[in-house]
Amino acid sequence: MTVANSSSKIIYADNAATTKLDDDAAALMFDLQKNFFANPSSSYKLARPLKKILRESREKIAACINAEPHEIFFTSGGTESDNHAIKSVALAHLSERPNIITSAVEHKAVLNSCAALKNLGCTVTILSVDRFGAVKPADLHEKILPSTKIISVMFANNEVGTIQPIETLADIAHAAGKIFHTDAVQAVGHIPVDVKFSGADMLSASAHKFNGPKGIGFLYVRDGVELPPYIDGGAQEFSRRAGTENIPAIAAMALALEKNCRDMNQNATNVAACTKILLDCLRANGVDFILNGGENRLPGHLSLSFKDCDGEALMHQLDLKNICISTGSACNSRQIKISHVLQALAIPENYIRGTIRVTFGKENSRDDAKIIGKHLINCHVFKSLLKSFRKEVIV
Repeated sequence: MTVANSSSKIIYADNAATTKLDDDAAALMFDLQKNFFANPSSSYKLARPLKKILRESREKIAACINAEPHEIFFTSGGTESDNHAIKSVALAHLSERPNIITSAVEHKAVLNSCAALKNLGCTVTILSVDRFGAVKPADLHEKILPSTKIISVMFANNEVGTIQPIETLADIAHAAGKIFHTDAVQAVGHIPVDVKFSGADMLSASAHKFNGPKGIGFLYVRDGVELPPYIDGGAQEFSRRAGTENIPAIAAMALALEKNCRDMNQNATNVAACTKILLDCLRANGVDFILNGGENRLPGHLSLSFKDCDGEALMHQLDLKNICISTGSACNSRQIKISHVLQALAIPENYIRGTIRVTFGKENSRDDAKIIGKHLINCHVFKSLLKSFRKEVIV
């Protein structure tokens, strides 16, 4: 996606972080915010259109993932949905010292929820992954305990794009009588997600990952699953999530998801073409890199580890060229820290620090991919020349 700013064009290729708000969703959101301001819980006629919009939005979202409308609960986003699913189940059984199973490559919303519960007396089992980032079903089968109450494995990884064998993992969980939750924040709106086929008992999603607004998401809870409220207060969201519903954001999310699901094949074809152009460019120019995540990845999602490079430096060099990507490393004020996902994949040491993430979206063009490839090659050549220069100076 090319974005105009005051000085020049910017190429945005960090769609796994967030996506551009859909124009139609933005217009709808503004109209509702300005003209339909009543509280949907009120009884007078000014509130009735809001009740209808809330109902229709729930129906649209449910249809997109093959759920029932009453199984959709609106939240502030994926992080809240993950926290609600995992903590509410575990806390309901806290006196039994419940066990939670998750994977080593989960989003921090899941891992930190598990860590918080561990401090309260729960036990947590972390499943390792293969070199592509996938959980081994046999490993899950072996690790389930009588005390296990919930299993949470993400649908697709946010750093390397690996799509997990969700249907198989859910079957294993159900055979043992356990609840299965999946963080589908990166998947919903980009690949087919069918909650009945996948077998998920609970599923988290966030609107800003599929061209909806920030600060809104949903949690799917299969009919029959007992889930205590996470936020106490009023009786909104079938008494499972208190607080006045954000109707403008909910309606915009429903519209954005509906459009993305409708155009899913077209969008996937476009980002696949962008992906091929970039990879072909790097390979044709002899760039030494590893493509992380294997073949079963989200469309348009590229985690690239360059040999003897610094991912932070590559990201900043591209930023100077008005290209927005992200890195596989997380920075803090004291040090550069290799992400837990990359460590779990056991990427070779001389590649892991050179990891960047390029994630194409539906508004990216083939020209964007060509430009990114050209500048990555220049960065790589620059690094090689600098390394040779340093060797000569040392000699």
